[in-house]
Amino acid sequence: MSRKIALWSLWAGFILYILLFAPPVQASTLTLLKNLFTGDWLEINPIIFSLFSLVGIWLLIYSCLMLIDGRMQKIAAWPFLLAGIATGVMGLIPYLALREANQEFSGKKDILLKLFDSRWTGLILTISTIILLIYGLTMGNWQDFIVQFKTSRFINGMSLAFCLFYLLFPTLLGDDIARRGVENKPILQLVSLIPLLGALFYLCWRPPLWESMPQISSTAINKTSVTASKT
Repeated sequence: MSRKIALWSLWAGFILYILLFAPPVQASTLTLLKNLFTGDWLEINPIIFSLFSLVGIWLLIYSCLMLIDGRMQKIAAWPFLLAGIATGVMGLIPYLALREANQEFSGKKDILLKLFDSRWTGLILTISTIILLIYGLTMGNWQDFIVQFKTSRFINGMSLAFCLFYLLFPTLLGDDIARRGVENKPILQLVSLIPLLGALFYLCWRPPLWESMPQISSTAINKTSVTASKT
């Protein structure tokens, strides 16, 4: 219960901060978004472009855990992931607060789950992240970023959301480790403390989930036996 209260408090506090205490909305934000979505990236500070892209990487990392976790929950994960595309971490926190601890997985993996359970997905995300980090750290204008962090609500909120993605990742990690039967849990949890790259390492390393055949009721088994005996 304390975990749920903490998550709901964090969610409400982050929204209040963005609405009441974050820097004002800048007219240049619309231009920035236009450049981001139209591919006019040369007009964007590489740090801001990389940060925006890495938030997308975080959403994909969470998808790799949440879509599997949501199979065993009373609530589906995909609506919250869709909300996360529009609102970032604010769209995911309600799922983290509503879900229950669950360390099991049953049934077959569909194409989507196989994709997000694949180590290849983790490898592609890792390579993309390294490229973005090198681009942002080596080509970016840090003075411009600091100014925009202090004056732009969008940049300020996106930066804090990036940090929250990192801080909240362990809320899903423990159950994902357990449902895969992984040993050396403290080592993997220590790896998760490394911002972003630790989560990506886990996706590249974790063993795939075992699929299970759907359970057949005893009534169905009896009917099958009777049919077989008649033939």
